[in-house]
Amino acid sequence: MSAQVPTQNVPSIKKHYDEKVVPALREELQLKNPMQLPRLEKVVINMGLGAAVQNNKLIDSAVTELETITGQKAVVTRARKSIATFKLREGMPIGVKVTLRREKMWEFVSRFVNLALPRVRDFKGISPKGFDGRGNYTVGIKEQIIFPEIEYDKVDKIKGMNVSFVTTATNNEHGKALLKHLGLPFRK
Repeated sequence: MSAQVPTQNVPSIKKHYDEKVVPALREELQLKNPMQLPRLEKVVINMGLGAAVQNNKLIDSAVTELETITGQKAVVTRARKSIATFKLREGMPIGVKVTLRREKMWEFVSRFVNLALPRVRDFKGISPKGFDGRGNYTVGIKEQIIFPEIEYDKVDKIKGMNVSFVTTATNNEHGKALLKHLGLPFRK
């Protein structure tokens, strides 16, 4: 008897990546070896909450909102050192983050591109200036309410977040080509 591998639901954007994006990137970037093609490694969503120094309940609401958006447990980030002018002590909670990989990453990218970004007010595309020189891209979002999972009535304070797309690309051009093919709408 041979062991059967259970069939999993592959997210549609992952299928799109495998079937359409990989051949398009191979042709566009002129790379012969398929291992050189840029891939999406992980997506990191980070909420920095400086106001949490005065109000600890902000951290709790940020954790529940980020877990609702991503479907994964959020990690509370703490201050590394004390800064007296900001009344910040070492070890105080000042942010929340989630790292997504594999299926959850692909599902988030799909929801981010198809549902969340179109709900941004006066949206004209995302800035192409968020690349770090190694093909990774970070976009800032001003309101967490663009995600359909967040109930507007339960939001106590509008919070922003950074969404970082970590790729295996070696430079910004390769990273931008990958993200453009995945559907991220860059401004001209």
